[in-house]
Amino acid sequence: MLILLPPSESKRAARSGAPVDLDALAHPALTPARYRVLDELARVSAAPDALAVLGVGPGLADDVARNTRLTTAPAAPAHRVYNGVLYDALDHRSLTAVQRRRAAESVLVVSALWGLVAPTDAIPAYRLSMGTRLGDVGNLASFWRPLLTDALAARGNDELIVDCRSSTYAAAAATPADRTVAVDVVRERDGVRTVVSHMAKHTRGELARHLLTRRGHAPVDAGALVRVTRERWPAAELVPAGNRRPAHLQIVLTD
Repeated sequence: MLILLPPSESKRAARSGAPVDLDALAHPALTPARYRVLDELARVSAAPDALAVLGVGPGLADDVARNTRLTTAPAAPAHRVYNGVLYDALDHRSLTAVQRRRAAESVLVVSALWGLVAPTDAIPAYRLSMGTRLGDVGNLASFWRPLLTDALAARGNDELIVDCRSSTYAAAAATPADRTVAVDVVRERDGVRTVVSHMAKHTRGELARHLLTRRGHAPVDAGALVRVTRERWPAAELVPAGNRRPAHLQIVLTD
């Protein structure tokens, strides 16, 4: 089983520690591309129009300034740096040693800067979204897509892929439709279902945690994933795969 997660927009900066070692990150074949994005991000972040290019407001000027010194900034494990609601729900810190090993083997974060990140990869806090058009690199999702698609294919097995990415990050890597299940979250009130956003992130984090902490074998196909999900959300449903479209696991939140 492989769980694909998006990063958090907000990051928790490490206060001390060694800087990032790009050669030590997961999927080292991505190292040249990481250097290219890192260099271009530093150049763009030092320019007068950096905030506009990166799509952030004045309140994040310090985060953008940090982008210019990422090769020397302290790094920390990615599960500590990413700190949004999804990662709060995942709560990697409270996992047991066995569960952390499972996470190291089963979880990858799709990143606009690093491409693919394992939970234990040491990275600095940064500010960059996959929806950015970054100088000479161009559209980041288009830049990363062939590289990440190949990197995921190189894992070379038939594992089930539980895709918890947002649409922006899903555009950065294609996965085999026949063994991918995308995760959707809806709320049902009085028989009416509506799409949720903030709670969707939280629920995807809870799902990732459930898959890592439950006893028993990891699900190997869409049907098994639905059964496992119903242990926590009894109303979960499966929307079957379509023409080149993966199946969707729909988690239904009820009051």
